[in-house]
Amino acid sequence: MLARQRQAAILERVRAAGGARVTELAGEFGVSDMTIRRDLEALHERGLLAKVHGGATLAGPGSTDEPGFRAKSVRQSAEKAAIAGHAARLVRPGAAIALSAGTTTAELARRLVEVPGLTVVTNSLPVAEILHVGGRPDQTVVLTGGVRTPSDALVGPLAVAALGTLHLDLLFLGVHGISERAGFTTPNLMEADTNRALVAAADRLVVLADHTKWGTVGISSIVGLDAADVLVTDDRLAADARRVLEDRVGELVVVVPGTERAE
Repeated sequence: MLARQRQAAILERVRAAGGARVTELAGEFGVSDMTIRRDLEALHERGLLAKVHGGATLAGPGSTDEPGFRAKSVRQSAEKAAIAGHAARLVRPGAAIALSAGTTTAELARRLVEVPGLTVVTNSLPVAEILHVGGRPDQTVVLTGGVRTPSDALVGPLAVAALGTLHLDLLFLGVHGISERAGFTTPNLMEADTNRALVAAADRLVVLADHTKWGTVGISSIVGLDAADVLVTDDRLAADARRVLEDRVGELVVVVPGTERAE
């Protein structure tokens, strides 16, 4: 297959799935990882896709753009792992917690499978599956109903109603974007309603967001920055963003990917 033909096929694959990993593409087309990286670079230079760590996603997001769960899972994987590792240390045995939809919260779920007596409420299909398959028998997983979004969240009136009578210790909230003006945002209007219901059900709000979320604004605000008791992010967050967040959120935790420490 000629390079141009392979690049056209890669672009079609990314458009269909919302994203793809280098290793998957290399196996599918029978070429080396380096060849796929050159293909992605060529497509990126033409503005047809966006390169991310370990793969590629669609280019040109807007305020209502909502990449699929698989596409987002290839982005900032080291940062998400570090953020999830710190967040897991905030969970105590026997707690009743909520995990919103998102790839960082799914990473957190993988670290909670051995926590005894845990009750987890979630509107995320991947989070529920992770805990259902790998969790302890003394854990309880509650999955809300609702309409499924491209990011595998369940949202809408059914999800909001399911959350309305619950009282939880902690909510771990993944967000699409963070802005000084707009607060924590999402590109999906119904997901914003559902996330606000999650916030209302929890005693404490812990937001999990890597550095790329700063300056991104989805169409709908969830809550303002001052609603967060804790925000866990990574050390690539810009200095000006840190100053704003240190002033506005209850506690800003900056983790260092590849280590077990926070700044």
